[in-house]
Amino acid sequence: MINGILNIYKEKGYTSHDVVARLRGIVGQKKIGHTGTLDPDAEGVLPVCLGRATKVCDMLTDKDKTYEAVLLLGKTTDTQDISGKVLKEYEGDLIKMADEAQIISCIEGFAGEYDQIPPMYSALKVNGRKLYELAREGKTVERKSRKVTIHAIRIKEICLPRVRMEVECSKGTYIRTLCHDIGEKLGTGGCMESLLRTRVGQFGIADSLKLNEAEEYVKKGQLLEILIPTDAVFSEYTAVTVSDRWAPLLYNGNPVPRKSVTQSAGDGELVRMYDTGGRFIGIYKYEKGKGQFRPEKMFFDREELQDR
Repeated sequence: MINGILNIYKEKGYTSHDVVARLRGIVGQKKIGHTGTLDPDAEGVLPVCLGRATKVCDMLTDKDKTYEAVLLLGKTTDTQDISGKVLKEYEGDLIKMADEAQIISCIEGFAGEYDQIPPMYSALKVNGRKLYELAREGKTVERKSRKVTIHAIRIKEICLPRVRMEVECSKGTYIRTLCHDIGEKLGTGGCMESLLRTRVGQFGIADSLKLNEAEEYVKKGQLLEILIPTDAVFSEYTAVTVSDRWAPLLYNGNPVPRKSVTQSAGDGELVRMYDTGGRFIGIYKYEKGKGQFRPEKMFFDREELQDR
């Protein structure tokens, strides 16, 4: 089984599930999962996890993300993006409505934490039904607002009725809803015209590969050249190696004593645990009171021992 992460550039027209389905055929294995949905019209970074790396899917979904979006002022749609049905159009002169300083001030005012109401056209569930299923039936239900954080919002270009901006945000942020909310606050209405995800955690767009590029690597037998090891996700944690004497405890998912390693750690500190062969075992937490490292999340498979 192939284990690791591919930094895929999702192209327009594909769903995130389409990407996974294509990769299953390209790589030749079923155990593959993506790390956060991108709408079909959106493009950009989509880390895809293979094999045991699927255990980090939720962790990557929780990472902060960066997007480049184009806000189209003057149109309000049911989907909050340009693909939806136009519900309302601004009848005034957008250029006379507000100068750039007013627009900039309004947009920058969304930086920080704010309450965002998820759109009806989303995969969130209410009473067991996905919101987009209800929306397609012409139904609108009450949604609870959720706190999201806009870490930074930078305006890159204003050419009315369009505003191109870069947004760094927390998990769960809907950029099309942000565009909608900005339009409402300006009094013109607004929707998202395009969306490009440029970063998910440490995975950036500069290093991403389109599906056909990934397929070429596989055909040439060079998949390992683009496969990112699972432990790369935890690069901020200290690497700790357990001596051979205590390795059987690791392989069985047991805690290991402090004396089994040479590296030091603080109480409650999370570390990356390895055996002397360089195998990534999992994430462990140091418990000073017990003088041991306790497993938090295991990535090791005993089948790997057959390669020794």
